Amino acid sequence: MVFRKLLQAGFAALIALGPVLTGSATVQAQQVQNRAYGPVINGFNVEEVRRLTPGVGLHFDLYGSPGGIATLRIDGATRNLNLTEVEPGQYTGSYTIGTHDRIRPESGVTANLRLGNQVATSLLSESLLQPNAPRERRGQLAAAPAIERFDVQGSPDLSPGNELRFTVFGTPGGRVEVAIAGARGVFFLPEVRPGEYDAVYTIRNADRIAPDSRVTATIRANGRYTTSVLGRPLQAGGLANARISEPRQARYCTNCAVVEAVNVIEVSGNGNYLGTAGGAVIGGLLGSQVGSGSGRTAATVAGAVAGGMAGRNVQRNMNRSQRYEVVVRYSTSGATQILQFENDPGFRQGDRVRVNNGVLSRDQ
Repeated sequence: MVFRKLLQAGFAALIALGPVLTGSATVQAQQVQNRAYGPVINGFNVEEVRRLTPGVGLHFDLYGSPGGIATLRIDGATRNLNLTEVEPGQYTGSYTIGTHDRIRPESGVTANLRLGNQVATSLLSESLLQPNAPRERRGQLAAAPAIERFDVQGSPDLSPGNELRFTVFGTPGGRVEVAIAGARGVFFLPEVRPGEYDAVYTIRNADRIAPDSRVTATIRANGRYTTSVLGRPLQAGGLANARISEPRQARYCTNCAVVEAVNVIEVSGNGNYLGTAGGAVIGGLLGSQVGSGSGRTAATVAGAVAGGMAGRNVQRNMNRSQRYEVVVRYSTSGATQILQFENDPGFRQGDRVRVNNGVLSRDQ
């Protein structure tokens, strides 16, 4: 009787542990399968947004093999995104757009799911923007920043310890840096008021700054930049200012003007999907020649991803161009005009010029 009760208790315990043992066996079988065939990504999507501006969050979901490490790379983003596995095989995470990010509607998003030493890769097939969200027209680029005025409060002595105050007026919300010939590196001008950037530079012992040292200011915004050259000497007082303050004979000239700024605008086109797809096809074909079995598949995927990135970079470099804008102010009316050139026109800030039917020439 005692033996029968013990036997019945043992069967009952086995029956109670059956689901646990079965679940454990299922997990072990899944792990064995993952090790044999590598990780798999079954789904990858994003919650589309109406705009891609700083502060907006992009929420991603990825579905695939459980127990892995999932990461995302967004073209134009300054950092990668690590996804969290909220349920077995379901990974999620959000990326908040920062002020230094340059994420576009056509930016590529790549997901990697790592399991052990093997990685599965998937590219997001949908846009980051909602279908009804406002978009830029094809070929339309964000407006280039402008420098309206670049000035300096010079110092009578350019020896170490003396100060030079630089001021730039231009597009608000940008980033302005100044480079001085004879001084190492660049220094930045903070925006003290909307569109006004101002800072003091203290001359260092290693600097070799001359009164006529070339000084350039660069403003960056919207992924583009504009450069202007200072048109006055750095040394205040003395012969330098004496030459500037020499009296000129008054005259009346309706087309006479002074160059306010010379802006260099670089346009770097975004690689289109043709360049990306072409590179991906070539990369995939090259990768398919490596190894065999699952090794060949991994090489094909890696080759397609690398080829797509290379194709995008080639397309971007092919579309890069540069043009020049000369801002002039008329002497009689005070009005300003912008003239555009495909090549460097050779004018600098402070040059006296004449404008005849849109043609710019020096005022002799």
